[in-house]
Amino acid sequence: QVQLAESGGGLVQTGGSLRLSCAASGRTFSSLRVGWFRQTPGKEREFVAAIISSGGSSIYADSVKGRFTISRDNAKNTVYLQMNNLKPEDTAVYSCAARTSSQYDYAYWGQGTQVTVSS
Repeated sequence: QVQLAESGGGLVQTGGSLRLSCAASGRTFSSLRVGWFRQTPGKEREFVAAIISSGGSSIYADSVKGRFTISRDNAKNTVYLQMNNLKPEDTAVYSCAARTSSQYDYAYWGQGTQVTVSS
């Protein structure tokens, strides 16, 4: 079992930055692939970014490419999402999720953290 806890959300002006953290416990974190997702009321959950277990490769949604950076520190069991040049359309609840390399779907989810970007 894996427990995930997000932090770092808040209110920021357009063009500002935030860094989200996803702290994991309960299983060897370095074996997990971790992703960030976001959701706004009335919309489906949207993929944001993901990083493989070693941290050597990552992927991004087109909407955040060039502005967001996902990284991880396996010694601290934490994955980060650095968000720069934030836009009002980035406003959402951001959640991290984890899965093993053999799992097709993300099996473990955090509770989410609110990010609000004011115009």
